[in-house]
Amino acid sequence: MTATTALRAHARLRPLGADSARWTSGFWGEVHDRTRDVTIPQIWSSLSDPAVSPGLANFRIAAGLEQGSHEGPPFMDGDFYKWLEAAIARLETDPDPELGARIEQIASLIASVQRDDGYLHTPTIISARNQALRQAEEPAVALADRFHFETYNLGHLITAGVRHYEVTGSTTLLDAARKAASFLEDLATNKPVELARSAICPSHYMAVIELYRATGEERYLRLAEAFVRVRDDFQGGDDNQDRLPVREQTVVAGHAVRANYLYAGLADLVVENGDSELVGVLERLWHDVIDTKLYITGGCGALYDGASPDGSPWQDQISRVHQAYGRAYQLPQTTAHNESCANIGMIFWSERMLSLTGDAKYADVIEQISFNSLLSSISLAGSEYFYTNPLRQVRDLPYPLRRPGDTAIHPTPEPPPSDERLRESYLSCFCCPPNIARTLARFHERAASLGDDGLYLHLYGGGRVDVATEDGRALALREDGDYPWAETITWTVEGAAGGIPLHLRIPGWSSGATLTVNGDPVEVTAPGTYTRIDREWREGDVIQLTLPLPVRVLRAHRLAEEATNQVAVRRGPVVYCLESADLPDGVVLEQAALRRGATFTPIETEIAGHRVIALETEIAVLPGADDDALYDDLAETELGTATVRLVPYYAWGNRGAGEMSVWLPLVWR
Repeated sequence: MTATTALRAHARLRPLGADSARWTSGFWGEVHDRTRDVTIPQIWSSLSDPAVSPGLANFRIAAGLEQGSHEGPPFMDGDFYKWLEAAIARLETDPDPELGARIEQIASLIASVQRDDGYLHTPTIISARNQALRQAEEPAVALADRFHFETYNLGHLITAGVRHYEVTGSTTLLDAARKAASFLEDLATNKPVELARSAICPSHYMAVIELYRATGEERYLRLAEAFVRVRDDFQGGDDNQDRLPVREQTVVAGHAVRANYLYAGLADLVVENGDSELVGVLERLWHDVIDTKLYITGGCGALYDGASPDGSPWQDQISRVHQAYGRAYQLPQTTAHNESCANIGMIFWSERMLSLTGDAKYADVIEQISFNSLLSSISLAGSEYFYTNPLRQVRDLPYPLRRPGDTAIHPTPEPPPSDERLRESYLSCFCCPPNIARTLARFHERAASLGDDGLYLHLYGGGRVDVATEDGRALALREDGDYPWAETITWTVEGAAGGIPLHLRIPGWSSGATLTVNGDPVEVTAPGTYTRIDREWREGDVIQLTLPLPVRVLRAHRLAEEATNQVAVRRGPVVYCLESADLPDGVVLEQAALRRGATFTPIETEIAGHRVIALETEIAVLPGADDDALYDDLAETELGTATVRLVPYYAWGNRGAGEMSVWLPLVWR
């Protein structure tokens, strides 16, 4: 990849595309293959089948190819565009003429639906078409309700259009993206209040920056800046982070997906315009999440319903906010929301901050989310999905936790029992599955970056990197190893010209890392930094990084009350949990406790046919209790013992219904 300076002018690091970075083996190589072979085709089979999903049918009805009314949520268009982005990424990494032709057909269908002014929202367009045919009810009106998600949908359309052009050279969807941006420009100029009110879940911030990078046209950069001005002039609420101007925000509050998308978009903007004040705001807000509101699994948005600012005297400004960031350290376990899209949004935000600053702490968080909450949101088979990602699941919950839908367009009246909360192949609220798909399909873009001072490797797990600079230097590396299960990662130089400095991330969780080049030791910097190797590379050079993987038993902050007197287990970047499937007969989840000083033995095993490393340990078995009593006397029974296996959190729920917990009580004897 040739380094560029005209765009990303204020970035220290520039991400690498599929021509320069791939997951070709190992852990992430397997995830890539699964995404290509299972996830992307499976989602298309749902979206294209009207008996399952209205995703494709809505566009066909809007184009006049079929008769009917719009079905599904108002953001269904955006979900369709996200799948399209994933399919385009698959086309880039694994060319497929048949898939390419299908994508071009879909692009043409989408473009045919778009209005001349650039507006595209199938609920409104279908309503207008049906009204014209029947001369009946008044058609739906554009921007009439902020929860119609028009700007969210247009943002994802623009992103898909840019990717389609970059991968295929086709302008079919890029032209639609330009028209959509023109519609947003008109709103920003002539109807700023309507734009601000409708700018919910702001994917369009990131989108127009991508359009700017693809075209080099400064009007799109100016449009992104206009989005911020319009937002700051609008008196909104906590639900969409527009109660306060951006620069006055000191904590992250409200809807977690919308917050993370907003701040990711602002970070994209700063990469281009260098707004130093906004950098400070984003760093402060990012640390507010990471230091006080992020789950150990990387989950974001603790509460099914929350309100912010907590305890404010201005009660008239507070309303209920769904899937919200709570107060600092408010991290429930059974009722943790952690929508998959919010966790992905934090990856987006962190990778842009990494590009901006080159600080390894952002890569640490990307890794934390990726190995845990991101992968927990999809089954090991790659074909079923979670909308929420709790840290504890218990039997016989006396109230149903709200669900985004069932396996059909029309949900059943009664949700399944709470202890049968399993991943599903289709959800009527389908925003998460295609978001998971596009994130994993483009995950190679998060492996490494190129800066003016060399090549940075951020994530490990089976990559191959091949870069070149404008001054003729080049470096090609192949990674081998069994990360995150094994300690040693090896890179072999497969090609080199000149000397490109190499920067290897020393994870923040690590201790005692060692590094050699051709067997000679290299001094390693502190955890949470990059170690620089500056030399003239030659083909055949071997770099070995050893990251010891002791099992760590972690406690939570004293104010995280739901984790009081409990601990969680992590090995390397992988968080573990205990499932009822791994408990002996007669022992239930609430009886399982970890002993202080317990030993953990890594054991290779399989879950649903997929290899994982489990941790075998001896637990204390607490006395049972009366399930019907709100309070009960503590039994005098002696503690028992049992041998169990903890499994990676991302693998839970793949063996049928059952209980699970990341946090477990701690006994001191």
